[in-house]
Parts: sequence; structure tokens; C-alpha cells
Amino acid sequence: MTVPQLVVHRDKELMAQAAAARLITRIVDSQAARGHASVVLTGGRNGNGLLAALAAAPARDAVDWARLDLWWGDERFLPEGDPERNVTQAREALLDSVPLDPARVHAMPASDGVYGNDADAAAAGYAAELAAAAGPEDHGPVPAFDVLMLGVGPDTHVASLFPELPAVRETERTVVGVHGAPKPPPTRVSLTLPAIRAAREVWLLAAGEDKAEAAAIALSGAGEIQAPAAGAYGRSRTLWLLDASAASQLPRALYPPASP
Repeated sequence: MTVPQLVVHRDKELMAQAAAARLITRIVDSQAARGHASVVLTGGRNGNGLLAALAAAPARDAVDWARLDLWWGDERFLPEGDPERNVTQAREALLDSVPLDPARVHAMPASDGVYGNDADAAAAGYAAELAAAAGPEDHGPVPAFDVLMLGVGPDTHVASLFPELPAVRETERTVVGVHGAPKPPPTRVSLTLPAIRAAREVWLLAAGEDKAEAAAIALSGAGEIQAPAAGAYGRSRTLWLLDASAASQLPRALYPPASP
């Protein structure tokens, strides 16, 4: 388990711009080192805000988009093209404006896709796709993602791992179907904590006053069953990117004094 590092920005706009610049640098460095990079995207207002900031960033063309694999941490189990699907929103925010290799954009299955309306089968299918992409150097059933991003919900959920629900307790499978989620839609597909922890770096994004209590709970020693965000960490780095509002309830001992 890596000790969380915190960066607090003045507001959500600055947070999105700084996170986008940080992600560009990380992707470029990974591509220079290994010839390719892999990133797990997150939805929600903070994840989509980062993608929009990346689309507007002058340095975005430093990325070799054709050598980038994109995965998702979770997805709303809805029909292809539904405006509430994370992949649909990501395409609008960024993906449709950059020259990605379609074969390297690994969207989670839709409810009208090859698995039909069976979220558990869709989860198993995505787990198989992850396993096929993992190499011997990854030492496990998922690739060692360069960066895995997660939004933090007001209830401390990450991906579609909600407090106390079965998915957050999963220790074997890498992807699960989620049923009865406390926010709509109730049926989802999500990476599990073991899959999340395979990433080299895990970045948790939180902006707004409604995220302040969740950030404080997750960073103050809560258990992962009660606060799933507390169980999300990377192999080499765990980075919390917050705005001042989301950081407002953090204990002063945690608040990074040099944050902009």
C-alpha cells in the first residue's frame, strides 16, 4: 500500500487543467520508456472536466495517441450511445477529437451488446479482455496501468464500488456486475479493488464542497468496506487531486502546506 500524496488546487477549473497537464506528462514519459501507455478513465463531472481540459491543452499533441490504451474503471450498464454512459461522455469531451487507435479503446460492454442485458456476463467479458492484454511483466490478470483515475463520490464510492455493497468486498474477480447501486442507474459494471490496485499510479479526483466529507473520511483511516476510496491505491503512487472546497475538512496534519 502506498501512502497517499495530496495536491490541493484553488478551484475545480485549475484542478482539471493541472491534472490534464500532469496526465500528458505521465503518458509521454511512459511512451518514451516502453513505447506505449495505458490509462483508465473515470466519468462524472471531475473525470469529464479533466478530459475537456486535456482536449483544450496545447501540449495534447505531445501524446502519441495511436500508442495509448484506454480502459474504464466502471460503466453504467445502458445501451450503446446512451448519453449517460461514461464512454459516450468521454468521446464528446476528448476521444472524438484525437487520433486514437479504435482497437485500443476498450469500452465496457453496453446493455444491448454481445452479452445482452446480463451485467455479470458483461463483467466477465471485460475481465477476459483485461487478462488478454496483460503481459508476463504485469504479474497478474490485468495490465499494470500507468494511471488509473477515479472520481470520489460524496458517499466515498469509487468506480461503482459503493460502501457495504458486495462489489467492494470482492477479492478474487477483477470486474463485477453491480446490482442495486444507490444512485441511478442501478445496474453497472465495475473494476474491483484488486484490479484498481494493479495500477502503477492511482489518482483520485475530488472537487466541490459535496466531496469534502468523503475526502476527510477516506484519508483519515476509514476501512475500505465503509469507505471504498480508502482502499484505492497504486503500486508506486497514490495521488489525491483536490480543489480547496473538497479539501476543506481535511485534518491540518494531512493538508499539504505547499499546495497552490
